[in-house]
Amino acid sequence: MSDASIRMFGADWCRDCIRTKKQLDDLGVAYEYVDLVADPSAADVAKEISGRTNIPVVVYPDASHHVEPTNADVEAKLRELSLI
Repeated sequence: MSDASIRMFGADWCRDCIRTKKQLDDLGVAYEYVDLVADPSAADVAKEISGRTNIPVVVYPDASHHVEPTNADVEAKLRELSLI
């Protein structure tokens, strides 16, 4: 992982990915975006983490993750981790 404390696996064609990326941007939360279109092999990494092929996969600094999270899910986790 880079200096960002969150890693998000997603694709530009995925509405949930676009929504989650916008939420993180709007909240000013640093994250590493892994573009599965630009790096298709990263889809295997996302699947290893989540056990599913659904995206986005958002990995948090405590090693927990969400798959296709709602905005409320992401916000609650960010608050739990004191990132917002």
